[in-house]
Amino acid sequence: MIASKRVARISSFGTLLSVSLAAMLVAGPPSVASADESRQVLFGDTHLHSSYSFDAFLNGNKSADPDTAYRWAKGLPVIHPYHRARVQVDTPLDFLVVADHAEYLGVVRKAYFDLKEGPGAAFADQLRAAVDSGNGAKIFSSVLPASTVESGETRDPVTPDGQPNVLPFENGGETLRADAWEETTIAADRHNEPGRFTAMIGWEWSSLPNGANLHRVVMTSADGETARKFMPYGSNDSPYPDDLWAWLDKTEQESGASFVAIPHNPNISKGYMFGATSLNEAPYTTESARTRARWEPVAEVTQYKGDSEAHPDLSPEDEFADFETYDSYIQTNRQEYKANVGDYARSALRRGLEIEEKVGANPYKFGMIGATDSHSGLAAAEEDNFWGKMAVDSTPETKHLFAAGRDVTGWNIGAQGLAGVWAEENTRESIFAAFRRREVYATTGPRIQVRFFGGWDFRSKDAEAADLAKRGYAKGVSMGGDLASKPSDKKGLSKLFGSSSAEAPSFLIQATRDPKGANLDRIQVIKGWVEEDGTSAERVYDVAWAGDRALSAEGKLPAIGNTVDLVSGEYTNDIGTAELVQVWADPDFDATQRAFYYVRVLEIPTARHSLLDGIAMQTDPPDAQPPTLQERAYTSPIWYTP
Repeated sequence: MIASKRVARISSFGTLLSVSLAAMLVAGPPSVASADESRQVLFGDTHLHSSYSFDAFLNGNKSADPDTAYRWAKGLPVIHPYHRARVQVDTPLDFLVVADHAEYLGVVRKAYFDLKEGPGAAFADQLRAAVDSGNGAKIFSSVLPASTVESGETRDPVTPDGQPNVLPFENGGETLRADAWEETTIAADRHNEPGRFTAMIGWEWSSLPNGANLHRVVMTSADGETARKFMPYGSNDSPYPDDLWAWLDKTEQESGASFVAIPHNPNISKGYMFGATSLNEAPYTTESARTRARWEPVAEVTQYKGDSEAHPDLSPEDEFADFETYDSYIQTNRQEYKANVGDYARSALRRGLEIEEKVGANPYKFGMIGATDSHSGLAAAEEDNFWGKMAVDSTPETKHLFAAGRDVTGWNIGAQGLAGVWAEENTRESIFAAFRRREVYATTGPRIQVRFFGGWDFRSKDAEAADLAKRGYAKGVSMGGDLASKPSDKKGLSKLFGSSSAEAPSFLIQATRDPKGANLDRIQVIKGWVEEDGTSAERVYDVAWAGDRALSAEGKLPAIGNTVDLVSGEYTNDIGTAELVQVWADPDFDATQRAFYYVRVLEIPTARHSLLDGIAMQTDPPDAQPPTLQERAYTSPIWYTP
């Protein structure tokens, strides 16, 4: 490992402007210490399923309950639910949300272990027989809408013998659900250790109309006692997100809990997650756009079921858009995959600008995070310590058991990702506040540390300063923030830090590698904007990089190289750098155009989990994925509004 060093390549695009008065009014004078600058980065997973999720249980996870999930996240050794070996995460998480499906929460597990007589006993017998013979996935298919299995029609869930309606339990299994919710919230409170580890309470609302994945993870800052005042709202209550938001509003007022809803990785939403209209095809209005933005300030953009930052069909000029592309819907009829605008974060952010241009509010003003969506109870996002999507695909020889009958297997799913959160302290309240203000970012697994500030007066010396964070908060806004038009220097603040008269905003960016991981290749800024005709556009800028490379005449940066040994899977940090710091000004800025900016940080190439498992099996991985990959981080955007 090499010692940390800074590489600051200061852009020559324009000069820099005076301090943002609006930002200063929020952050306070630069001479006064602010809580902002003391924020620390925390890494966690907001999307973890335990054996209380029906699909997790039916696919081999009979033992990894919420308690196991929290113990794994804390770095304690646990027993794997499928192969029963002792397993342990390399670096513990700072926080975790156990987000089991609201639908049938804990019901299948409790029926399997406890239901011997009374309503549902016959079904429980069928369930035990199917699971014990390794055919639990058939039960899984039977409780999904028909559109996710064979046809394009929608019907109610069915029992294993084909009878419609809910599973045959007394009160539809609500008593079993209530028991499971109580156990889940008690486990969260038991493991919550303010300042050391945060156990957030949440669940997944699992709407799947016509096979389009529109799931949301609902997260609350409430403790268990407050959370037990309500039951998790599921898609069986309503498949429409508008109804979910209305329920959240009502429940906040009644219980005192606070909520955010996090859209599931959108790449298999068939264009509906971030559609041109709402799900009921109603055009967005100012009010409806603001409602969505209020409840969904953050979106999940990378996880086991692929990466949703960008797609090569939607961003053909981006050489890094084809990363961990997942092209299989949640249905067995092998419907041909098509990348839609509403399926990917970058195109959705652009669509949000277009809608805002028309109605004055942006429904897709979201920050970005990563998560795992693990169903094994283990939030495993490390390529060399990856334990599969479901419990059954956790070993090299059983990777094919995941999603049998579809093109995707445990070989070509991704080992990703995590959420990076800038918070004052490791507590429920502080983490939740960071989500609300969108000061969060996504990584595909490594603990890459990224800071991103936008303002009108960042200069080259800010990138070299020991108090970089203090300068960032004092002179601008952080990731997730809003950059208003250039203010006048009414308070003479430019004299404190120095300024110039350029018209373009400037951005202060710092990226540091995972201390246990690979060096960094480059920092890129992705910009989206709205043209005069109301359509949006995008551009990727390479703004800082390791080594002596130079941009070509076309503005392209040569590849960093690749040190991975395909025989052993090992790599070296002989290329790349431990840290990149930059001040960059937009060379194409137009003060009349709405725009967003976010940062993408790339590592040097490392071995993918499929290569490592192939080496262990002494065979070539049976998938189309490359043997190496460049792990990355995506920050939440900063928006500019004229």
